[in-house]
Amino acid sequence: SANSALARILRRMMHGCKIHSESTRTISGRSGLHPDILITADDRAPVVIEAEFMPAPEVERDAEERLRLEVTGGRREIEAAIALRYPAGLEDAYDLDAELAHAQLSYCVLTTPEEDGAPFERFPDSGWLQGSAADVAELARLVSVPQSTVNAAASALETGIESAVGVLNDMERLAPVAAREIADLLGMSDVPQTRRMACAIMANAMVFHDRIADLHSEILPLNRLWEEDADNPQGRVTGAWDRILEINYWPIFAVARDIVNLLPSHAAARILEHLRTAAKRITSTGANVAHDLTGRVFQRLIVDRKYLATFYTLPASAALLARLAVAKLEGIDWSDAEEIGKLKVGDFACGTGALLSAVYEQFATRHEQAGGNPASLHTAMMEDVLYGCDVMPSAIHITSSTLSGREPNVGFGGSRLYNMPYGRQSDGTVAIGSLELLQSSAVMTLFNTNDPAMRTGSTGEETAARVVVDVQDEGFDIVIMNPPFTRAGSDWEGIDREKDSIKQFRGLGTSLDTQMAMSRRLKEFSKGTCYHGYAGIASAFTALANRKLRCGGVLAPVLPLTAMVGLSWDKFRQMLAENYTDIEVLSIAANGKEMSFSSDTGMAECLVVARRLREGETPSYTAIFTSFNHRPQGFAHSAAIASEIAKNTSVRSIDDGPYGGTPLMVGEEPIGEMLTAPYDTEGETWAAVRLSDASLAQTAYGLSKSRLWLPSIASALDLKLVPLNVIGQRGIYDMNIAGTSSSAPFTKTPPSSTATYPALWNHNASRETRIVCQHDSQLQVKIGKEQRASEVWTTASRVHLSRGFRFNSQPLAVAFTDQKSIGGRAWPNVLFSDVRYDYASAIWGNSTLGLLSYWWHANRQVAGRGDITVTSAETLPVLDFRALSDEQLETAKAIFDEFRDLDLKP
Repeated sequence: SANSALARILRRMMHGCKIHSESTRTISGRSGLHPDILITADDRAPVVIEAEFMPAPEVERDAEERLRLEVTGGRREIEAAIALRYPAGLEDAYDLDAELAHAQLSYCVLTTPEEDGAPFERFPDSGWLQGSAADVAELARLVSVPQSTVNAAASALETGIESAVGVLNDMERLAPVAAREIADLLGMSDVPQTRRMACAIMANAMVFHDRIADLHSEILPLNRLWEEDADNPQGRVTGAWDRILEINYWPIFAVARDIVNLLPSHAAARILEHLRTAAKRITSTGANVAHDLTGRVFQRLIVDRKYLATFYTLPASAALLARLAVAKLEGIDWSDAEEIGKLKVGDFACGTGALLSAVYEQFATRHEQAGGNPASLHTAMMEDVLYGCDVMPSAIHITSSTLSGREPNVGFGGSRLYNMPYGRQSDGTVAIGSLELLQSSAVMTLFNTNDPAMRTGSTGEETAARVVVDVQDEGFDIVIMNPPFTRAGSDWEGIDREKDSIKQFRGLGTSLDTQMAMSRRLKEFSKGTCYHGYAGIASAFTALANRKLRCGGVLAPVLPLTAMVGLSWDKFRQMLAENYTDIEVLSIAANGKEMSFSSDTGMAECLVVARRLREGETPSYTAIFTSFNHRPQGFAHSAAIASEIAKNTSVRSIDDGPYGGTPLMVGEEPIGEMLTAPYDTEGETWAAVRLSDASLAQTAYGLSKSRLWLPSIASALDLKLVPLNVIGQRGIYDMNIAGTSSSAPFTKTPPSSTATYPALWNHNASRETRIVCQHDSQLQVKIGKEQRASEVWTTASRVHLSRGFRFNSQPLAVAFTDQKSIGGRAWPNVLFSDVRYDYASAIWGNSTLGLLSYWWHANRQVAGRGDITVTSAETLPVLDFRALSDEQLETAKAIFDEFRDLDLKP
């Protein structure tokens, strides 16, 4: 009875699925075997649910025995089985359906491994997930497209694309005119990246071809096209795609058809064969229904992302961020398709549309769970709800095709996906992509090259037609983005300074004068916002998001971790604290690739999710910080994480003392901790990020507030700490000491025992094992800079603070030189009015508590390292040496003498 009731509930929540309960003759060759619940769909792998009442001792074994069995009809193998436990007492319910709809169920999922012979995989690894029937329905949908299948399909597609690119590279030498014409069609220069884009677009169309052929009898599948005319695949493919375009599907097929038409016949046959082979492999796996597939491959192929910094949001990360963002929308009737169609979602750096796709998925899931048909949302989602902007035309094409391909049998008119003008324009002006929307006017002139309503050309009536579109200020319900992280600065990395200057604008072949004009334009547009040049262009995108969100709307960006701990991001944190509520910040305590939510960034990231204040609401000036042990491992993992975060309504505060945060569990596995922390109106950073152990943060935070509270101690002790600039003075920025800058009075040269102006400039691990260090450089005065050199020398001192400290290898955070010296790039000066403080500072800075204060104050974006800028050093919490007695200062000197020449450990 319970199984039948659960099946009835699931049928209302899983539109398009066939759900059998206690049915025989569903397993091939096993007519007597009847799974408790069997879920099948035409475009998904079958999923079995085996259920028992608590304590359910046999339920996992029963579920495991269903794996790899074949379902009758399509003879598809069962790759996922859910073991479910009904709560005790449910069997006596008067209204079983009503009780079950609200019951707390416990369950796990078993899946077949990628490698033959490997044991079945269980999620969670131990223990049980807890959730409702709606959560079970969503889990069944998520595991019906196995991640291993998607990964294999992505690899197959990438292999096919790379093989086709090899043919295009040969063609570029033999038929350069055709290669240039293809580049012109894509609005790009003829470089290897462009050829990859062209092949990705053709491959994407071929993957969708067979799916559409299943829906329209007049469209022949790819195999039939080759059978009927193997000698002319080019003509057969373009002819078939012409017929597809008569139905609709312009975002997917229009550009692809024109690329194929431009190929010389000798190259077309080879390219199309490579791509057809890849498409066949993907279709055979069933993964052609995975909407983000081409987007994932597309991002692997982008070469220019080093300068545009368009790192792809991993699918599981996108799913988690979208889920958390949608959960903050208030007052939505998810059963009402018309109401959902009035929402507006924006991604102004959409890339391949991973985040927009993830939000679409959440809208569709919630509508389906409320009893609706997800297909009924599609027209409104494409025409009115989803806004995407990017500077790369090929990215917009992929976004458009993946979103429109979600419901390939549902047509729509125009879309809200725009290729933004970037760089020098035909009229001589410059444009800065989506950041043009920072202007005061809500109506902007943009490029829209993918409007399927315009059908006289591949991508519109005029391929580069300017259109006026209304991207309203305060008009969006969700703004979700993974913006570029590039920032201003002198990170040259071997780039010719005469040719390339401004990193954040040197993508897509912009010249130096164009970059400078773009930089001036951004400064003009971003006045009065949270943008800061050293924070980088991502801070400008957060300012744009804030401008576009309505009251009650949800902000959901992927940001570099420095957004929480960097001094240049202070205005962003202030904007967040003063204008938003229900703020959540998620980060990852692991190192290496695991510390980011995007692929290949090599830096720590955070997810920020917050709701903009409604009129009359007051800010709470607090945020919840969640630190994961590792990043989300898949869609089911993301769903479980979001569910557990939502359940933890009471979270321990950083003020509570060193008792740790609120543990976050998936099953019996601890996956992280949650901690609330207040916003400090004095401009302190929000440093409770990337925590393996929240009690350490609680001690460090208390220390910064002059409270020493260690684990196992009942209450805090008073220990007076003050910002460094209260008792001392930091030195001069190294670029203003020595170098090519006109303000630098010195030239740096190798060290000398007779140096008049010695300097401690660079890091050297072999030299930095003892508190007392020898200077490593000497400074020579430039002609005409004598007066300025004398002024700079007045900042020389014996104490130097490490600007970049590796906690996992370096032993020294504060260095001491026996004679005064200038501090350089790695070791800026610290000056005290009392020379006795020099010794106390060297002892404090290298003690456990001094290192803990440094760690708490530093920017921990790079694995194992904490960075402090010369400016942020001013607010580094240090012991108030003024509070020490003469006797204590003498003791400090004695300790210094004892340790000065001893080798310290990391």
